[in-house]
Amino acid sequence: MSESTFRFQQFTVHQDKCAMKVGTDAVLLGSWLRPGSANRILDIGTGTGLIALMLAQKSLAEIDAIDIDEGAYLQAKENFRISPWFNRLYIYRQPFQEFAAQCENRYELIVSNPPYFHHASKPAAASRSTARHNETLPTIDLIDGVKKLLTPDGVFGVILPFKEGMEFLDLAQSRGLFCHRLARVQTVADKPEKRLLMEFNHYFGLLVEEEIIVQEDDHSFSRQYIDMTKEYYIHLK
Repeated sequence: MSESTFRFQQFTVHQDKCAMKVGTDAVLLGSWLRPGSANRILDIGTGTGLIALMLAQKSLAEIDAIDIDEGAYLQAKENFRISPWFNRLYIYRQPFQEFAAQCENRYELIVSNPPYFHHASKPAAASRSTARHNETLPTIDLIDGVKKLLTPDGVFGVILPFKEGMEFLDLAQSRGLFCHRLARVQTVADKPEKRLLMEFNHYFGLLVEEEIIVQEDDHSFSRQYIDMTKEYYIHLK
């Protein structure tokens, strides 16, 4: 398998046109989310389309995906077309702010692996910078757009670096989206949290927290991570 192609159990992701390749963050978010009986799902900043494909595998929902980058749009369009769920996956090339203002649909689940590394130094490539930084989609625009498009009982799922995640949690609450499920992701045990997986809804209530350890001390995947992702990866058992 070449670096431009990543094969999962039920679908294949081509990534030669996309700045951000298949990575642990997207796999974590796609595995952690529980679409249940959702009829409509929205994936914001879909990239290769990986998370949308993962959610298509474990739901019967129609899934809309958007990305502002032309390469990502073309890549996701290709990956959707060759998937078993091509007839319920739709891709749009559009800024999220514009999409949210015009969209008449409402979604039971909205997901994003967003461009939120504003505390990190910027990568040189323009497309990779767009994918990893939040100039084109400020936090407040993401939160307000999600709040508008989410059904009354809908859920918004997101993965962020720890510091940005804590800032996002506070801002979301101030705008009327409340975190009800949170996972602190550590690369290995006894190390600081590297990522936060969070689910938000419209209602203030009990917050359920958990920890996810990705690797053992020998850098092999942990049993917890294997159990989370075993429906997707080919070689993890």
